[in-house]
Amino acid sequence: MARKDLLKSVMDPAGDKARDGSRTNYAMRGASKSMKVSIDSLAEDARRMMEGETIVEIAPNLIDSSFVSDRLGLDDDAFQELKASIAKGQQDTPVLLRPHPETPGRFMVVFGHRRVRAAAELGRMVRAVVKPMDDVAHILAQGHENTARADLSFVEKAVFARSLLEIGQPKDVIMSALTVDGTLLSRMLSVAQQIPNDIIDAVGPAKQIGRDRWEGFKKLMSEPENIKLTQQLVAEPSFAELHSDARFELLLSKLSEKGRVVRNKAKRAGPQKRTWTANGGRIKGVLGKSGKAFSVSLTSTDASEFGDYLAENLDGLYQAFLSSKQEKIE
Repeated sequence: MARKDLLKSVMDPAGDKARDGSRTNYAMRGASKSMKVSIDSLAEDARRMMEGETIVEIAPNLIDSSFVSDRLGLDDDAFQELKASIAKGQQDTPVLLRPHPETPGRFMVVFGHRRVRAAAELGRMVRAVVKPMDDVAHILAQGHENTARADLSFVEKAVFARSLLEIGQPKDVIMSALTVDGTLLSRMLSVAQQIPNDIIDAVGPAKQIGRDRWEGFKKLMSEPENIKLTQQLVAEPSFAELHSDARFELLLSKLSEKGRVVRNKAKRAGPQKRTWTANGGRIKGVLGKSGKAFSVSLTSTDASEFGDYLAENLDGLYQAFLSSKQEKIE
C-alpha cells in the first residue's frame, strides 16, 4: 500500500500538497503549464495502473537505464533484500518505463532500476507500466519518486540535480523534479559542483551524512592541497573496504587533522620577539623578527626623540653594518 501511495503522489501534485505543503506548491508554480499537463497525464495512468489495466511483462534485456542517474554506487545490502523478497513471491510493484526515445522496440526506465536488475538476475520478466512521455515528464516522474524515497541521500539528490543541469534542463524543471526551492537547489548544486566528481563517487551515497556536513566538506575542498590529499586517501585499497558513511568520516577526520597541524605550525612559526630597555626605563623597545622582516617599536619617555635620531642616522648605521660585516669576512 505504501508503494501504491508513493506512485500516486509521484503522478498527482495535488496529493503531494497535503504531504509536503508549501514546497510542493512552490515547485508546481515554478513549473511550466506543459509540465503540469504531463504530470496530470501520468496521474491518470497511475490510477489505471492501480486497477491493473496497463501492467505488462517485458524481458529485462529490452530495458535500458534512465538517461540520467540518481544513485551513487550499489547499495548491495538493500538490493539483496529486495531480490530475496521478489524471489519468494513476485514483483508486487511494477516499474515505470517509457518507449526508448531513440531505439524502436526497446524501453527506458523512468524509475524502478533495482527491480529491473533483480528480475534480470532472477531470470524473470519485469512487470511494468509503459507510458510514452518526453524528457521533461520523465525527469519530473523520476525526481518525484526520488524525493519520496527515504533511502536516497542528500548527495545523491545533489548529483542528480547537477546531472540535470549539465544536460541542459532549466532550473524550474529541476526544482519541480526534486520539490525544492531555489535556495536549496543552489546549495545542492554548490556541493555537487565544487567537490570533484571522483571524490564524490569514491565516497558513495553516505546515507547518514546530511546537507550541513557536506557543505562543511565542500569548504575544505576550496584548498587545492586538501583535494590532493583526499584523492590520495581514496586511492588507497583499504578506503574502498569501508562503508560509505565511514569513508566520509575518515576524509573529514584527516582533513581536520591536517588543518590543526597547519595551524600549530603557523603558531610555532610566528614572529620572534624580545624587549630592550635602557637608561632606567626612559626608552623601551620591542624587537620582532619574522622570516626576512625585522621590526622595532619604541615606547616610554625618550621614544619619540630616539626614533627621530634613528631615522636621521639610518644611512650611517647601515654603512657601519656593512663595514662590520666585511671585517668579519676578512
